[in-house]
Amino acid sequence: MWSRSTRVAAVDIVHDLAAAEAVWRSLESPNHSATPYQRFDFLAAWQRHVGERAGLSPYLVIVRDGDSRPLGLLPLALQTAFGVRCASFMGGAHATFNMGLWDRDFAATATEHDLHSLTAMLAARDEADVLVLRRQPTYWRDLQNPLRLLPHEPSTVHCPVRTIEPGATTVSLISESLRRRLQRKERKLQPLAGYRYYIASEDVDITRLLDWFFQVKPQRMAQQKLPCVFAEPDVQEFIRGACMTKLAGGGRAIEIHALECDEEVIAIFAGVADDHRFSTMFNTYTMSRKAKCSPGLVLMRYVIDHFAGHYRAFDFGIGLHDYKLLVCPDYEPIFDSFIPLSVRGRFAVGAISAVNEAKRFVKSNPALLDIAQNLRGRLQSAKAFQTTSLVFLLQTCC
Repeated sequence: MWSRSTRVAAVDIVHDLAAAEAVWRSLESPNHSATPYQRFDFLAAWQRHVGERAGLSPYLVIVRDGDSRPLGLLPLALQTAFGVRCASFMGGAHATFNMGLWDRDFAATATEHDLHSLTAMLAARDEADVLVLRRQPTYWRDLQNPLRLLPHEPSTVHCPVRTIEPGATTVSLISESLRRRLQRKERKLQPLAGYRYYIASEDVDITRLLDWFFQVKPQRMAQQKLPCVFAEPDVQEFIRGACMTKLAGGGRAIEIHALECDEEVIAIFAGVADDHRFSTMFNTYTMSRKAKCSPGLVLMRYVIDHFAGHYRAFDFGIGLHDYKLLVCPDYEPIFDSFIPLSVRGRFAVGAISAVNEAKRFVKSNPALLDIAQNLRGRLQSAKAFQTTSLVFLLQTCC
């Protein structure tokens, strides 16, 4: 049982990443509960290249017990829109999952009283009006997400996921019929000189793969009449920085799986991983005639075969695309929390919840969804006005 001294007793609010780095990294150990999207190396790169330039300032909440030991850290960023100070998770749309970093024992035994104590302390500090906490997993590695003890609602997005049971084989993860179909596709690629699958570990390979990705992805998105966030220079700098950052335990903050030949890069899948799960951030495949061989699906098969011996779960990010549903039969339970910390925040929560409800309605109606996507594309193309609060609001609604 937790004693009174080990419950939530105080919060520190830190506005400098360097000042919070020691505590942050201490909460990344296996004795704690955190997703790889909340690693210091990943979010520090995002804040430096994306968050800071978008006017977001760090709002790092360190939760402490009665003996001043850290129980958790919420990696948030603060932005003011329409006079409302909104604190949301760092990482923006680039983090599939958002969660605090928690002491495992605290996460397993946290109560509503603990979380209400936390929000009451934040309200008393009067530095934010509302917590806008989107895309939170209900559980992580079989531990509850303590923030789910706060008021919440289902997320407007979905993430297909595949759990790998102990002893699972590659055959059990991909059906025999799909595997045979992909093998037939790959036979047309195998004669290519230098044809190979690998995980990029050298800086020169990472640079070459990203140069190709930032050239091809905008073309692929334009072909689909969709906006491409990866065309933004600040986003490219963030991705490059995270892909180059080496983790203390080995690997990179963003890991790249590639299929290529001597002539060109054919396809890539890039994502984040810990010793439990791989989660895809971005992917694309060639615009050349080799695209007829379904190189994205062929690479996905290689990645999944690799997962079978290394991870207990994998996902291919937010979105219900057909290729994801081929191998990910379940959905990650994701929720959003909108927590008011002031009177102004209460009005904001009402508006945000209404927008969320509208999103759910639009997504359930194909005709309305098509209109919303077209509007979002037009807003994205209006680069001269992207930084205005009105466009920010419209993009959020769409």
